[in-house]
Amino acid sequence: MGFLKEFKAFALKGNVVDMAVGVIIGGAFGKIVTSLVNDIIMPPVGLLVGGADFSDLKLTLKEQILDAAGAVVTPAVTWNYGAFIQQVVDFAILALCVFMMVKLMNKLTKKEEEKPAAPAPAPAPSKEEVLLTEIRDLLKEKK
Repeated sequence: MGFLKEFKAFALKGNVVDMAVGVIIGGAFGKIVTSLVNDIIMPPVGLLVGGADFSDLKLTLKEQILDAAGAVVTPAVTWNYGAFIQQVVDFAILALCVFMMVKLMNKLTKKEEEKPAAPAPAPAPSKEEVLLTEIRDLLKEKK
């Protein structure tokens, strides 16, 4: 029984829930970045380097073996360096986006911290101050 209570307390802590939300949002954000890289950034870059699609770049280490009918008996062994380049670009863009978000959040947090506190209300005048104010006003009226 103690183990289940302890596990429940751990699993329902705010930090664990926050982390789970972060992982889910991060996964969705990763898909957006992957689409940005694959569909927006890489086509022009591929065009600049001669129309190559980075994900198709590979070095064949061993050719595939076909039988007499043309069916693949042993698949080719390839080194897919283009897919690696694609992942590096994905990571760089994702890291840049996260950096920009953290920088923006830090800037917003800093502005909130720098806001001056509301001025404290002035204390009520003492009896002497009230009396002196009345004397001053009476003297002004006599002049």
